[in-house]
Amino acid sequence: MEFLQYFSNVFEPFNFAILVFGTVAGLLLGATPGLSPTMTVALLIPFTFHMDSTSGLILLGAAYTSTVAGGAVSAILLKIPGAPANIATTLDGHVMAKNNQATKALHFCFLSSAVGGIIGVFVLIFFSPILADFALGFGPSHLFWVAILGVTVIATLDSSSMTKGLASGALGLWLSTIGYDDVQGVERFVVSEHLQGGIHIIPALIGLFAIPQILSMYAENIKAKSTAMYETEKQSIFQSAKYCLSRYKAMGVGSAIGTVIGLIPGAGGQIAGLVSWDQVRKISKNPKNFGKGEPDGVIAAESANNAMVGPSLVPLLTLSVPGSPTAAVLLGGLLIHGIFPGPNLFRDYPEVSWTFIDSMLVGQILMAGLGILLSGVAVKVLKVPKSYLAPMIMVLAIFGTYSVQHSYSDVLVMLSLGLAMFVLEGFGLRSAPLVLGLVLGPIAETNFVQGTIIAKAAGNEFGYFLTGTLNLTLIGLCVSSILYSLWSYNRQK
Repeated sequence: MEFLQYFSNVFEPFNFAILVFGTVAGLLLGATPGLSPTMTVALLIPFTFHMDSTSGLILLGAAYTSTVAGGAVSAILLKIPGAPANIATTLDGHVMAKNNQATKALHFCFLSSAVGGIIGVFVLIFFSPILADFALGFGPSHLFWVAILGVTVIATLDSSSMTKGLASGALGLWLSTIGYDDVQGVERFVVSEHLQGGIHIIPALIGLFAIPQILSMYAENIKAKSTAMYETEKQSIFQSAKYCLSRYKAMGVGSAIGTVIGLIPGAGGQIAGLVSWDQVRKISKNPKNFGKGEPDGVIAAESANNAMVGPSLVPLLTLSVPGSPTAAVLLGGLLIHGIFPGPNLFRDYPEVSWTFIDSMLVGQILMAGLGILLSGVAVKVLKVPKSYLAPMIMVLAIFGTYSVQHSYSDVLVMLSLGLAMFVLEGFGLRSAPLVLGLVLGPIAETNFVQGTIIAKAAGNEFGYFLTGTLNLTLIGLCVSSILYSLWSYNRQK
């Protein structure tokens, strides 16, 4: 219970002010398409140069936590995920907004994010040493099967047709191969100099979600002469909290999956959100409602991607091994202040490390409160006439895309993918399974190639991927997911 000794440090005036500032900044930046948690934390690092190490880490931790939740605002209101971790939130959250339930969806988002985040931080506090060994146990073969488990979700992301869902996912997997092979350095499908760097996930995410939405706004505005997007209802936060807590199964499954996937280096919030959305749909009594405005879909996705935050820091703080790009940026923040994470971190720097973790716990509650206040203002976006809103979103899309790598090529790729997706939507293909294929492709391919190299060196090509308790467990989950999806699809037909 050592973390309780330093809890009061969080509420020192300067530290608490920094915590509030980081939370607000994370919410606002997270709601901006293209500004991922990694970029947000990187943007705030210069602000920590003249702070002491404790205050600097509080700022970075608060921004990391709140950016993940803030990305759901644009996902729900505009169908544009603020970050890859919010892809699953668009599936039901935006449909709820179209059904005049935007306020309710945002309430569910922030409440479930806080619950999942608190669970994730408690896992970080109490189980770090044990889980560090578990995280180190994941090699290329295990990460390959984790990616394949995500691939098994692709077909079910399109509720209208499994075939079209698979086609969208396959197209995403192919797009992920464009550029240079990360392991062998071979150039593939580079038909233009603008594709030499491959397709970065953020420009793709913005293009595939934002551009079709912008074009749809113009089409609907011309056809219906409508002024605003959707109406919004009044929803009491107490009603939302009561309903959200009653959906303990969705929150529990989402938080559990987010915690486990957070421990896996390189997996990320996008896999946590989508896998938990899919698993909650499978155990639901009304699976047909998912993708059509089911609150459990929002609750599962947001509890998962925030439960991932705490466990994702376990390898970083205990072993000095960053398990994600955001954790790598946080490592830079630690090193700048002369703090070297590792097995002795909590012994050598107990005040800094425990105050940082305690601030993340308090930050979850702050994030929920400030996020709910923000949602009351954010839903007013739906009142803005489409003729004004569409060009504003376009400006944000271009700004968000260019800010990732300061590359003109990324902007062209984003616009091209968006136009192509608008056409493909006319044939029934959807952006969510396509983006998931684009995300999972490099993870699966890189780890398969690395695993194959290791297996050949050991003289055991097949055994490397097919033996071992963890491999067999993941293979069993993949097979079960495929069989259940087929059974569920046939039952619905």
